[in-house]
Amino acid sequence: MLTHHRLPVCLSVVSTDLPIWFTIETAATLYQKERDRFHLLLREPPLPGGESLHPPQTDPTNGVKGTVHRLLWLEISPYRVIMTMQANGNLSYRHRWERGVYGISRYWLQGTSKKNHQSLQLRNYTRMLKLEGHPLPQHLELDYELWSGKVQLGHYLLRLQIHH
Repeated sequence: MLTHHRLPVCLSVVSTDLPIWFTIETAATLYQKERDRFHLLLREPPLPGGESLHPPQTDPTNGVKGTVHRLLWLEISPYRVIMTMQANGNLSYRHRWERGVYGISRYWLQGTSKKNHQSLQLRNYTRMLKLEGHPLPQHLELDYELWSGKVQLGHYLLRLQIHH
């Protein structure tokens, strides 16, 4: 069962103890994989003023310079959420959240050559994971802590609103 829908979404991440806050409002494609499993794919919209977080790069297929698009891919179920950010820029990451479990948050930093890249692995603890909406999800809420060893790197709230 693979069905998809193009829907407007609002994704926000807020730290309760650090000055970190961002919101993305854009269109996304929602794929229903199984009864309670979904994939959501969205592209980071351009920043106000037309600037990108990454310098323009040349597209090897046509030699044209353009902005680097960052893709967010969320795998959603009532029990687990995996969020992957892929870009042609310098940073990619994957977070895996599961209620009451220490998950993994991994970041990849890419250097100038294909051989020159590094990864950083952190842990996250999911306090709460709530998915609402039937038959398609409408609201996702995650409450989690980010850890490096025994040092807490912040408490975060992630909210996803899918408008039908």
